[in-house]
Amino acid sequence: MRWLRRKAGSQNERGTSRKLTATLSAKAAGRRSVEGCECRLWSACRPAFVLIAGLVGWLNQAYLLERWRWFATIRPYMRAQVQPYVLSAEAERELKPKDSFRECAKDCPEMVVVPAGEFTMGSPPNEKGRHNSEGPREGPQHTVVVAKAFAVSKYELTFDDWDACVAYGGCDPRVSDSGYGRGRQPVINVTWDDAKRYVAWLSRMTGKPYRLLSEAEWEYAARAGTQTAYSWGDEIGKNNANCNGCGSQWDKRQPAPVGSFTPNAFGLYDLHGNVWEWVEDCVHHDYNGAPRDGSAWTAGRRVFRGGGWVSFPEGLRAARRDRFTSVSRVTYLGFRLGRTLTP
Repeated sequence: MRWLRRKAGSQNERGTSRKLTATLSAKAAGRRSVEGCECRLWSACRPAFVLIAGLVGWLNQAYLLERWRWFATIRPYMRAQVQPYVLSAEAERELKPKDSFRECAKDCPEMVVVPAGEFTMGSPPNEKGRHNSEGPREGPQHTVVVAKAFAVSKYELTFDDWDACVAYGGCDPRVSDSGYGRGRQPVINVTWDDAKRYVAWLSRMTGKPYRLLSEAEWEYAARAGTQTAYSWGDEIGKNNANCNGCGSQWDKRQPAPVGSFTPNAFGLYDLHGNVWEWVEDCVHHDYNGAPRDGSAWTAGRRVFRGGGWVSFPEGLRAARRDRFTSVSRVTYLGFRLGRTLTP
């Protein structure tokens, strides 16, 4: 009996040993399986991890380069060439109509103070050259009240102004002069979005509210107290502007250097002809429902005003309107700045 018990115990021990060995083998196999899965997963995912790591590194590098440019180039320019020339609130309050100022050492727009007032926007039905066909119309005429004085750039924005933004800000260096020259030539081949980027840059440099003019402000500034087709009268005359039929040396050849013609009564140049000018507004078919306080009317394609060096004389009238998409870029389209003044 003892022998039988010892034999049974020995068999039980061998069975337990085999079970333990099997269990350990299974666990080892499981670990190898998991490790194999992990290896396969890493092999499959490694390219994605490498790509993400590279992208993060590139973004960090771009950010670091941007910050380096800010501290090494843009900030010193702002502190030396802009901030010492920015008007204080007290100086702004002392400005009078037709006073001018420039909030940088050079290569930013000279601004002219335009007085508050009211005018009749649009053209009468019998005005010569009135635009009644396809496109934005010039009626019905309506009274607009400009309650506060504001500032308007004396000239169309120049390539000198634009290139300063390229060198010390975020403006597009690829904007072409189409062979007409840079310097005091009006900037051309700029989209509405380009114009808004310049406005944002100058506002950042000065800490002041620069902007595009509203369509109503533009016409108010162009008329300069008159209700005639042009600020000088109802006829185009000779050598009053640059267009296709204005009698100037640049007619239908190229844009003229800014300030080449007599200014209007507000002291502003080239609102008629030379290059069309982007404004803030989106286009509407007519003036039904238009704002009567001089503010911009937004939603839709963007408006430009003033006529250009390729336009016929009727395109230069103060009431003339036209439109493009905000990404349009042509050789006869630029822009002019406005600025809100401290009350």
